[in-house]
Amino acid sequence: MVEELKLGYRFRNQALLQQALTHPSVAGDNRAAAHYERMEFLGDAVLDMAVSEYLYRSYPEEKEGALAKRRAALVCGEALALVAQQCGIHRHMRLGAGEEAAGGRGNPANLENVLEAVIAAMYLDSGMAPVEAWVERYIAPLAIHMSEPPKDPKTGLQEWAQSRKLPLPAYKLVGQEGPSHAPRFTVEASVKGHKGALGGGTSKRLAEREAARNLLIALLKG
Repeated sequence: MVEELKLGYRFRNQALLQQALTHPSVAGDNRAAAHYERMEFLGDAVLDMAVSEYLYRSYPEEKEGALAKRRAALVCGEALALVAQQCGIHRHMRLGAGEEAAGGRGNPANLENVLEAVIAAMYLDSGMAPVEAWVERYIAPLAIHMSEPPKDPKTGLQEWAQSRKLPLPAYKLVGQEGPSHAPRFTVEASVKGHKGALGGGTSKRLAEREAARNLLIALLKG
């Protein structure tokens, strides 16, 4: 089954891949089951390194700040969830019964986490080479479509406020729902003298970005 994953890599140690595909909810149903959380921690760092090296080689004229913006856009939750689906990870995740019933197979946070764990599994199985090849296959096309370093919505909103001599934007957590291993946050972004806007995400950071994006769109529309 796992051979159907579109990773461009065949594992020598299939147990690593099985663990990377296993959601913590499975451990809740079976305490003997190993799950992806520790591997996700490692995969996050490995992916950052591989993408950083790719950008460093691909954009020799860009400064550190521009490279950091490109990397942030390429490894953000939304991008990784999309790539995880392209790799077929959603079809092979191992979920507990409750998480399956709750739609966990399509949860962007689950997709992001499992993908990072799979990156770690490739690294543990064969080092950086397969990870670098995977980045060339899946991340490079996303990077090529960026004509210039993307601007973070929070930065754009801050610049909008500063250009009008207004206080910095404020962010307020207004809601949180879902289980502890897959929460969803709702944040309100506001600028003094203007109506706020809401944004949601699987982390407070992502919710703040979405709220900032929505507010900036509304402000620019006037």
